[in-house]
Amino acid sequence: MKCPFCNAPDTRVIDSRPADENATIRRRRQCERCGKRFTTYEKPETMPLMIIKKDNSREAYDRAKIERGIVSSCHKRPISSAQITAMTDAVETALFNREEREIPSTVIGEMVMEQLKKVDPVAYVRFASVYREFEDVNTFMAEINKLISQKEQA
Repeated sequence: MKCPFCNAPDTRVIDSRPADENATIRRRRQCERCGKRFTTYEKPETMPLMIIKKDNSREAYDRAKIERGIVSSCHKRPISSAQITAMTDAVETALFNREEREIPSTVIGEMVMEQLKKVDPVAYVRFASVYREFEDVNTFMAEINKLISQKEQA
């Protein structure tokens, strides 16, 4: 590691310890030439997750978009912020466990609907209506009837 003070190429590690809940390593270093100390942080390199949109464009993964979709679907429903966070966490964990660099937005939409279906059927139908672009009442009714038949089978 190059010294930030004198640009000498040789520094030595004096102390290492975990930081950020074991997500990074904090290292205290000392320059061999000037003797000054400085801190570095080491963390694993991760490739950004890219989302393939319906129009085949790509954009960087944004957790906040998933959370906004869930929050708007749950508006005025008896769903706590802890439940919303848990649903968002579950979707995010499933995405990163796929170990793929590019994921279609349709996969994310289906994951969100699965989480909402478990928690609140009304929030599920709200999300599905926007996500699947319901165009008329018959489409709404078909989705509601699917939900009702799944409940009866369970």
